[in-house]
Amino acid sequence: MKVNAQSVNFNANPELIHFLQHRMDKLETFYDKVIHSDVFLKVENTSSKENKIVEIKVKVPKDHFMVKKQCRSFEEAVDSACNSLERKLKKMKGKHSPRA
Repeated sequence: MKVNAQSVNFNANPELIHFLQHRMDKLETFYDKVIHSDVFLKVENTSSKENKIVEIKVKVPKDHFMVKKQCRSFEEAVDSACNSLERKLKKMKGKHSPRA
């Protein structure tokens, strides 16, 4: 899957980008018609420890989904966002699958 990752106000390390790509590739097992996705990684300037924000936009035929998660680490936020997308893609696949 084509993943366009953008880090806002910081430079993402290669391990984070690799983790992100690997986790996003797993989404194709739930719905194989994903066209591409845009991921925005942001650090919020607050005193809170949960200042890492991940926004994921996934484009599928005739629709798109957006999930935004805020956690202590980017890995945790990516994992949580991907879990939400998995549920949405499963629901969409159920709606579009032919009834027997």
